Amino acid sequence: MIILFTGNGKGKTTASLGQAVRSLGRGRRVLMIQFIKGPWRSGEDDFAHDFNIPESKFAVKKMGKGFVGILGDKLPIEEHKKAAREALEYFRGELAADSGERWDVFILDEINVAVGLGLINREDVVRAVVDFPKGKLLIMTGRGAAEELVNIADVVTEMKEIKHVWNDGKIAEYGVDF
Repeated sequence: MIILFTGNGKGKTTASLGQAVRSLGRGRRVLMIQFIKGPWRSGEDDFAHDFNIPESKFAVKKMGKGFVGILGDKLPIEEHKKAAREALEYFRGELAADSGERWDVFILDEINVAVGLGLINREDVVRAVVDFPKGKLLIMTGRGAAEELVNIADVVTEMKEIKHVWNDGKIAEYGVDF
């Protein structure tokens, strides 16, 4: 099954983490690959560590270099592109490893943003997910999902922003936004 969380509202990564918790509770193994989020620690990192969840059951791979072109980003775009390509290749490798027996759930966090920013090719992502194995769960997140990915997905949820504190100049909040 393929689930896609998109839209300009808050909660896409959070929804995917909720599904991860549900899956972990049912004995499934979860791999989250983050395409944009960089090296800073977030709640999902601390969750696994603080609750002694072994990496063989829940792994978060932060493969992005951080937000692209905002919040003080000074990296050349090619570094972001390289990181996104490596994240997609990592996903392909993990999916192929041991005939896919290592993980039951794959979360491709912010992959839609990586596509939308031109960090990775939309067609490469479509090829990587179009024949996703039955019996496993793939969750893709990020605003601006490509129509091809919406068409491939079994479930699509659009988060719509009605109101957000950032519009009033507030910054991201620890434990809420990261």
